[in-house]
Amino acid sequence: MDVKAPATIPYFLQEQIRGLIVDGTIRPGQPLREQELEQRFGTSRSPIREALRLLELSGLVTHIQRKGFRVTLYTETQIRHLYMLRAELEAYCIRQVAEMPDVGPLVAELAGFHETIVAAMARGEARGFIAATREFYLAAARYTGNAPLTSMLSKLYEQIEPLGYLLARRSLEAIKIPAYTESIIQALGNRDFDQAADLTRRYVMEVLPEILGAYREASLEAA
Repeated sequence: MDVKAPATIPYFLQEQIRGLIVDGTIRPGQPLREQELEQRFGTSRSPIREALRLLELSGLVTHIQRKGFRVTLYTETQIRHLYMLRAELEAYCIRQVAEMPDVGPLVAELAGFHETIVAAMARGEARGFIAATREFYLAAARYTGNAPLTSMLSKLYEQIEPLGYLLARRSLEAIKIPAYTESIIQALGNRDFDQAADLTRRYVMEVLPEILGAYREASLEAA
């Protein structure tokens, strides 16, 4: 059932269109035709266009002159760059935590997110799994009070969320992140920050080939 949006609410439309991109309803490289979106959401072209511009700023949408907007189609090199940046930023978060005198509250918060991740996987809820995974890593940045790092990570997670969703939808039960999050929590509890940082990198390196495979499949389907 199509969602009817009040006119002149581009941020609402941004989230609605973003949801369609993330869950694969609109696939990589697929055109975003303004007229079709107007009909879907029952609004005028101006807020639709503004919403698409906002999505362009986040990297999810690309504007091609004389061809209009379409869902960003990444190269494998671009995906590798995004995930390597994620690995380094997450590891940096962990190293920042080493400066905190008490990591107990953070460890408890991470344990809660770990349980949410496990529960979402058991229910087969890809979106819930991705959201909990994102919050697991953002929690460390927030705990240190590093606002620029938190903002940068948030924007990066927004950009790669459709990539993670493709993999989660294909084989959620095969993703091994609970073993990593549990080990990261244990390492932080022992104040072994080097091990915790190394675990964040190792998970990204392990999941990256699967991300690339899932994205390759989705791109071929869209074509």
